[in-house]
Amino acid sequence: MQTTVHPVDEKLPLGRVTALGLQHVLVMYAGAVAVPLIVGRALNLPPEQVAMLISADLFVCGLVTLIQAMGCTQWFGIKLPVMMGVTFAAVGPMVSMAQSTGGHAGAGLIFGSVIGAGVVSILIAPVVSRLLRFFPPVVTGTIITVIGISLMRVGINWIFGNPVGPTAPSVPNPEHLKWLTEAQAMAGAPGTSLPPVPKGFAVVPTIPNPKYADLTGIGISAIVLLTILFVARFGKGFLANISVLLGIVVGGVITAAMGLMDFHKVANAQWFNLVLPFEIAAPVFDPVLILTMTLVMVVVMIESTGMFLALSDMTGKPINQDELTRGLRTDGLGTLIGGIFNTFPYTSFSQNVGLVAVTGVKSRWVCVAGGAILILLGLLPKMAMLIESLPTVVLGGAGLVMFGMVAATGIRILSTVDFIRNRNNAMIVAVSIGVGMIPLVAPNFRQWMPHAIHPLIESGILLASIAAVLLNVFFNGARGDTQAVINAARQADAH
Repeated sequence: MQTTVHPVDEKLPLGRVTALGLQHVLVMYAGAVAVPLIVGRALNLPPEQVAMLISADLFVCGLVTLIQAMGCTQWFGIKLPVMMGVTFAAVGPMVSMAQSTGGHAGAGLIFGSVIGAGVVSILIAPVVSRLLRFFPPVVTGTIITVIGISLMRVGINWIFGNPVGPTAPSVPNPEHLKWLTEAQAMAGAPGTSLPPVPKGFAVVPTIPNPKYADLTGIGISAIVLLTILFVARFGKGFLANISVLLGIVVGGVITAAMGLMDFHKVANAQWFNLVLPFEIAAPVFDPVLILTMTLVMVVVMIESTGMFLALSDMTGKPINQDELTRGLRTDGLGTLIGGIFNTFPYTSFSQNVGLVAVTGVKSRWVCVAGGAILILLGLLPKMAMLIESLPTVVLGGAGLVMFGMVAATGIRILSTVDFIRNRNNAMIVAVSIGVGMIPLVAPNFRQWMPHAIHPLIESGILLASIAAVLLNVFFNGARGDTQAVINAARQADAH
């Protein structure tokens, strides 16, 4: 008697499975490396350590993908064609942490919050799998839209110049800085009548920075953006799916030809190096920051639930409650592993779920091959340093697309919501987005509030999430609709 193998469990020839796995890697690559670049530069880490973040991120992406697609014990792995990557949902809170505390101290706080959230997520996975009724499409669509809008600021700053640092919109007057330096020297001299300079005294920026919004940089970003648009418009199938990656490659070639890229760091980087735990900073565990990251992970896991249900429907392989819990528990395990290896929270990548529908290949072993390729890329420091060497203007053109697509995903999910028969849904979306915009428009609104709650309220994403959940319960109650979640996830996967 011949046993029929389900398409999800089918093992393809080595050559084909490797090619299809590489395709999955290329589709997710630009999104996977964006987060370590954003957070590493927000922390003002040295280029070598930003490159280490990229290597560690790719390595953990691969490792967690293997666990999710292959399965690991009876506790972890949903055994579906899933590629795991670092989630954009956590970028806003992590950048806020980096801006509050920079350098290695801030990195330690971020990694501590990631580890703590990973442990909590593993424990609450069985509960989260039953919380779908609190996160219908009107809630998840709103949250993802706010995530995209919040991230757009990062992409825009990549184009024109960061709001702080060497490309700030304004800089101190050099003459005033010279005077201050001379006054400080005189104040410290014996017999001087000048009083000591007050602690923390500084000259404020008052004149325009000539490096801000440089036309050359804007032109390069525009070329990257136009390349992405042309490839997306005229490319077919797989080529269209990697339009962002191709745009970044074109931008890199142009900046290299113009002499704007420094390849010395790439030349000095090793060809092969192991990714080790706690290479950048030891974790620091702050309860409020852990709670903040845990709230993000709850949203991420709810979205993963929709992805898993849609993927089950797409591949024709039903999943039960225990299998769904194993998939969500792997999100938590991946986040825990990410914190240990000094990276970030992990979830299933929606564009790769969409690729399953585009190619029609349902075998999970394709994603296993993709995971192995990601691990290999994570062990190649030269590749990570090459990515780190890209000027931010190159990433700016791609950032508009990547982060804008996050917002567009939220809008597509909201398109499944009934706004005609239930007008309260519009109220939920309107108020939640408005609340989510507060930290973007008025970042100092929290100045008179207790400092202990600042990490909870400085992220527009978390404020929008809390508002959307509470407003939905207030207006709509907590009715569950699994099919609506599946339809919303399918909309998120659409290309």
